[in-house]
Amino acid sequence: MSANSSLLARSLSAVWHPCTQMKHHEQLPLVPIKHGEGAWLYDMDGRRYLDGISSWWVNLFGHANPRIGNALKAQLDTLEHVMLAGFTHEPVVELSERLAALTGHNLGHAFYASDGASATEIALKMSAHYWRNHGQPEKNRFISLAGSYHGETVGALAVTDVALFRDAYAPLVRAGTCVPNPDARNAAPGETAVTVARRAAAALEAHLIEHAGQTAALIVEPLVQCASGMAMYDPEYLRLARDLCDRYRVHLVADEIAVGCGRSGTFFACEQAGIWPDFLLLSKGISGGYLPLSIVLTTDDVFAAFYDDDTARGFLHSHSYTGNPLACRAALATLDIFVQDDVIAANRAQAARLGDAFKAAVGAHPAVRHLRQQGMILAFDVALAPAGFARRFFAEALERELLLRPIGNTVYTMPPYILSNDEIDHLATRTAAALEASLG
Repeated sequence: MSANSSLLARSLSAVWHPCTQMKHHEQLPLVPIKHGEGAWLYDMDGRRYLDGISSWWVNLFGHANPRIGNALKAQLDTLEHVMLAGFTHEPVVELSERLAALTGHNLGHAFYASDGASATEIALKMSAHYWRNHGQPEKNRFISLAGSYHGETVGALAVTDVALFRDAYAPLVRAGTCVPNPDARNAAPGETAVTVARRAAAALEAHLIEHAGQTAALIVEPLVQCASGMAMYDPEYLRLARDLCDRYRVHLVADEIAVGCGRSGTFFACEQAGIWPDFLLLSKGISGGYLPLSIVLTTDDVFAAFYDDDTARGFLHSHSYTGNPLACRAALATLDIFVQDDVIAANRAQAARLGDAFKAAVGAHPAVRHLRQQGMILAFDVALAPAGFARRFFAEALERELLLRPIGNTVYTMPPYILSNDEIDHLATRTAAALEASLG
């Protein structure tokens, strides 16, 4: 039995894998990974795979990055963990200060959790509790965009509009309201992405006219709705949504869990609209892909609503590893790389090379529709994709030393920021080959 086969058998026996129908692995084996280096993952038998999706969108600067690794080793010798209730420590303070500075101190308060869904739950609870503390407990409903994804815990499912995740648990969920999304693919002939954004904003206003008195917050994924098929839209929607939320006294929550940390072309996607939300959610790339960490950034106004002698008016949410020093140190090392390597500017050139490579490789393919890009996110839809296309494409990509996981009939890549030109070519040409094999 090979090393791969041995680990595979043990994993199938003992590990229940996430977001997975385990029976599918009877036909599509797990890939047992031994180590990573740069943009590559290596299995137990020595085969390699270019990590074209940053291991679920978290890895920014490559696997086994020495700068992040060395920062963590130093932190291990100092402080591995202390509870954040009644205590504090240098990494969490420094990280909070640096993130506040990156928002121009518009969002000067950081609340910590472990994962993106928890950040969503925190923002929703914080928003509703804010209105309660202001004597408006009836403002406790939430709006999200059609096709939105904000996590899979029971609270986060209230603002997640992906049937696969939501429907099985619908009896447990206090569902919110979905309004039309500004997906640029919805443009009619002669329309622009701006037109679609304005039409979606008009629908949002129509809802707020009727329901603002019961609405705590609108939550959006700025510029790209990722899990619903990389739906990309114009920043005009964010500008209009910010104005409407101000006018109707509703919070704006920006879920930048996937699109933040430089992924969209700016450090925060909201920067491209020239606005700041009331709550900004970070996770995934903020720790460079090293440790679980999520952060909710918010305003002085929100913080002040909870600052009181009465414990019941405080924000009552916690978990044991809140603000873990190791995770915060990984995030600080990640921010250091952004500064030292001028990553945002470098990513502009990297994104241009990525776009050019994919235009050459798949742009003229007769099955490819809506080839689109937002910073270091690139996607296209596959017309008339056969049943089981996503699993078949995934398998064909693995055969070509490439890790990609389509969402339905949407093929996308969110690679680490450190790809060489040869690795970009590998990603584009092997994607084209896997596409051809999947349709054959």
